[in-house]
Amino acid sequence: MNSKIILSNVLRFVLILLVQVFILKRIWLEVDGRPSFQVLAYPLFLMILPFKMPRIALMLLGFLLGILIDLFYTPMGLHAGALVFLGYVRPWILSFLAPRDGYNMNHSPTMKRMGRNWFLKYSAILLLLHTFFYFSLEAFTFAYIYEILWQTLTSFAISFIFIIIFMLVFNPED
Repeated sequence: MNSKIILSNVLRFVLILLVQVFILKRIWLEVDGRPSFQVLAYPLFLMILPFKMPRIALMLLGFLLGILIDLFYTPMGLHAGALVFLGYVRPWILSFLAPRDGYNMNHSPTMKRMGRNWFLKYSAILLLLHTFFYFSLEAFTFAYIYEILWQTLTSFAISFIFIIIFMLVFNPED
């Protein structure tokens, strides 16, 4: 990777971290004294890293971002675990959605490069997997499956809207 791509990804890392912990952390809704949804936009960082990024690098970057976010949330390790999972499954989702001609490995999976429909499918699958894994880790038992599913669906919906707005406003192409 050239220095421009590295710099843009470092800046994106810092921006997403700051937005998540200082703005989005404060946006949540309680129903009957329990959280109903959270805005989890930080998975976008892993989603738009270059195609050629190795799985181990995705998992390490996911752990780093997750543990930094966890410093501002409780319980510790929840965001890190969910992002490591996301880094692990991302290559499989990319191969599942691969176009007939394959990917240009020097690019990133952005809306501008891959098209709106492809990006919406890609980001929806990854975000849904991430939010389900996140809330499953949080509950740590499927005895609360209805709460897990409710929080997954509501958080997915609001987070997905935020991610799409972010992609439309900033329109990254690296």
